[in-house]
Amino acid sequence: MGGPCFGYPMRVLIACEYSGTVRRAFAGLGHDAWSCDLLPADDRSPNHIQGDVLPIAGRGDWDLMIAHPPCTYLAVSGLHWNKRTPGRPERTEAALDFVRYLLAAPIPKIALENPVSCISSRIRRPDQIVQPWHFGDDASKRTCLWLKSLPLLRETNRLQGDARTRRANQTPSGQNKLGPSPDRWKLRSISYPGIAAAMAEQWGI
Repeated sequence: MGGPCFGYPMRVLIACEYSGTVRRAFAGLGHDAWSCDLLPADDRSPNHIQGDVLPIAGRGDWDLMIAHPPCTYLAVSGLHWNKRTPGRPERTEAALDFVRYLLAAPIPKIALENPVSCISSRIRRPDQIVQPWHFGDDASKRTCLWLKSLPLLRETNRLQGDARTRRANQTPSGQNKLGPSPDRWKLRSISYPGIAAAMAEQWGI
C-alpha cells in the first residue's frame, strides 16, 4: 500500500470501533474506510481488523484516523473509584498512555473522541465539545474532540432545546435510560449516526 494521497478517496482508520457506524459513514462517501478493535465487527464487515490498533495506526499509510479509545478508566464520572479499587489507578495511567500513542500516530489528520474525562487535565483540553442533538439525534451525550489538522465540526441539524432539555435517551432526572446489563457499556459507546455523518462529510475531503 502506498502513502497518504490527500485526495479522494481517503484511507481512513476508525480506531476502537466495532459497531461500524463511523466506518460506514466514510465508506458511504466512497472512502477506503477500515475499523479496528479487539472485538469483532457487529456488522461482520470485511473492512474490519480485529486486534491491537497501535501497530495498525503506526503503519504510516492512513490519511485520517478517528479514534474512540475506551473511556472506562478515563471518564470523570468513574474516577472516584480510583481511590477505592486496587489496581484501578494503574489502569487509568495505561489508558492515558494509550491515548497519547493514538494522538502521536504518524497520520496527517486525527480526531480522538471521549466523554468528559481526565484526558483534559492530564494531556490537554479538547478542541471542541459536541452533543448528538447538534446533529439531529435526540440524545444527550457530551462528546469531547481532540483534533489534529482538522476543522471544528459544524452543527448540521440542531434540535430544539438546550443543555437542560431532557432527550430521548434520558430519564426525567437526566440519567441515561439504559439499565444495568452486561452489555450496557457496549451500547453506550456506539457513535450516533448524525455525528458520524458530519465527520465523514466535513473531514472526508
